[in-house]
Amino acid sequence: MSGLGTHAGFILAAYAMAALVFAGLSLRAWLDYRVQRATLARLEERGVRRRSAGPEGRT
Repeated sequence: MSGLGTHAGFILAAYAMAALVFAGLSLRAWLDYRVQRATLARLEERGVRRRSAGPEGRT
């Protein structure tokens, strides 16, 4: 730790906080992805189709 100097505690705390924020944002994005996929699946079960899917019978 001597390579970090007298501010080693601050530097390590800053890296730890950045890692926590990154992990939190990644988790939130993953959870939102799952919610959006489930919502899309429910809509498709009800017969709602995406505009990008094209007319019936054509992909």
